[in-house]
Amino acid sequence: MARRFESPAIPVTFYPIAPVAAPRMTKKDRWAKRPVVMRYFAFRDAVRLAKITLPPLPCKVIFWVEMPASWSKKKRLAMDGMPHLVRPDRDNFDKALMDALFANDAHIWSLWPEKRWTTTPGIEINQIFTPLRAVACPGIPPSAGRP
Repeated sequence: MARRFESPAIPVTFYPIAPVAAPRMTKKDRWAKRPVVMRYFAFRDAVRLAKITLPPLPCKVIFWVEMPASWSKKKRLAMDGMPHLVRPDRDNFDKALMDALFANDAHIWSLWPEKRWTTTPGIEINQIFTPLRAVACPGIPPSAGRP
């Protein structure tokens, strides 16, 4: 079982959709149908079908990546919940999720993404509560309240 921090004070939503990194696409992908592109399109459709939404920003997104079947039980137990330090890169997971959720993600100003190993792949979204003074407020200069 993955080590996941859960608290009644922090809303946590888990979606059992295996994360897929956004591939580098070319014009040829319109007709070539490479397997990596087809997996990405299937992921994007699954995210939209699950109606995943992000809580008010900032939020934390954890991409739980399934461990390879070739790993021993001992290694699986040791790596469960540990940071995923190999390819694909975290920003490609992030890009795939944002592309699936939004046509234009320019309004996303703060996101804390992570990728971790697990036996149960999925996407976990946590709302992060920040002090009111840390959030930019219209009409209040950024330096107000600081020494």
